Amino acid sequence: MTAVGSSEPDARPALPDGRYGPGADARADRKLRIAAVVLGALTVLGVGWYGWHALTDSKVSAQVVAFKVDSDQQVSIHLEVHKDAGTVAVCTVRSVDSDHNEVGRKDVRLAQHAKQVDTIVEVRTTGRGETGELVSCEKAPQG
Repeated sequence: MTAVGSSEPDARPALPDGRYGPGADARADRKLRIAAVVLGALTVLGVGWYGWHALTDSKVSAQVVAFKVDSDQQVSIHLEVHKDAGTVAVCTVRSVDSDHNEVGRKDVRLAQHAKQVDTIVEVRTTGRGETGELVSCEKAPQG
């Protein structure tokens, strides 16, 4: 019987030393690791910043529950405001006539220490108002 293995040397030529060795791969791996760590840290910082602002910024929301035309010179607007307990809100309401012209506008400062504030705002008008509308409601500027 003959032996299965061959005593002939390997037919592949040897690669030059240092050209394709572990040094080049190690440098590339190190650069990729550094880039991944930097990208991961930036992602964590971005998500943390967004979450912090989403949780700490106090939001103010409001809606007109009802309105009533009292006379040609006044409209009463029932306003419901939701805010943080310590937040002061400023809401702007208005009344328009049948031609959609603004006939009255009023800014209302709500400093009550409550999360929900229901208030009736009386808006003086220059003509007969047909509606009572909420224009905006936001956190009052500090100062």
